[in-house]
Amino acid sequence: MLNLVQTEFLKLRRRKFIWLMFLASLLMPLVAIFYFGTSSMAGVTPIQFYKWAALSYTPWIILPLVLGMFCTMLIYDENQNNMLKQLWIVPVSKTGYFFSKFTVVMVYSLCFMLLTAVSSILAGIVPGMIAFTSDSVSFLFIKCLEIGVLTPFAMIPVLAVAVSQKGYILPVCVTIVYTFLGFILLMVNMYVHPLSSTAAIIMRNIEGVVMNEPIHIGKAFLCIGIWAAAGAVWARIALGKGN
Repeated sequence: MLNLVQTEFLKLRRRKFIWLMFLASLLMPLVAIFYFGTSSMAGVTPIQFYKWAALSYTPWIILPLVLGMFCTMLIYDENQNNMLKQLWIVPVSKTGYFFSKFTVVMVYSLCFMLLTAVSSILAGIVPGMIAFTSDSVSFLFIKCLEIGVLTPFAMIPVLAVAVSQKGYILPVCVTIVYTFLGFILLMVNMYVHPLSSTAAIIMRNIEGVVMNEPIHIGKAFLCIGIWAAAGAVWARIALGKGN
């Protein structure tokens, strides 16, 4: 398993577009600068700024879309070059193969959110919009770590779709539909879609955030766990059929 994970990271070095996707982490901090810089709001607090810069559309839409594209890119080249057939000859555990991909997605997600946290702090402090406070910074980093850990688990079904397909069109389409469906269901029922459940867990203790229904952490984790387990099982079956 560790050898598979190491190999996955080595393969990332020659995929430049994957590194360019980190630029998406700067999008909402830049939007926050524009929003608060042009608004008439007085006395913006660090938490208000960070909600816009890192805790709004980044975990709801931007990060899931980026991770979905990342999952697709991890699998697509190997399918095109028939590398999977060579791996099964070695042989390599199909479960180990899937979770080595998941581990890479997890690390990428954490790096993305840490970069989002740093850029959000700089975007607020450098222009003088907010003051640096240790409490708000630590809160931001804790929330970004939560997002970075939980979102990959919510994206396991998309990774399962990617490993079950030889092309990239269906995984990309599933990523888009899956992401926006999670965003829509957040306002309808938070416990039927893993991304909406993830958002509920993240927003549970953010000042000023009001949800349409009470937040039940157990239900949210159960939803994420069921979808993740179903995705992993589906991926194992799909990889077995491709042997």
